[in-house]
Amino acid sequence: MKTAVSIPDNVYTSAEKLARRLGKSRSQLYSQAISSYLSKHQKEGLTAKLNEVYSDGDSKVDPLLINLQTRSLSKEEW
Repeated sequence: MKTAVSIPDNVYTSAEKLARRLGKSRSQLYSQAISSYLSKHQKEGLTAKLNEVYSDGDSKVDPLLINLQTRSLSKEEW
């Protein structure tokens, strides 16, 4: 898909230099940069959702569960 965007001259110049140095087209560079930016922010959104889910309840492990797990371990020495 083609699109037009406006960016500051210094960003454009830096991007052109980087694309040449990496041997990529301008389109490849911009596409990879946007993909990276989107990935970063999607991960932040996931972290925020997980924090929201786990903030509602008690995060302590039930002592009965700890006891059962401990007893299920073998008696081998490490």
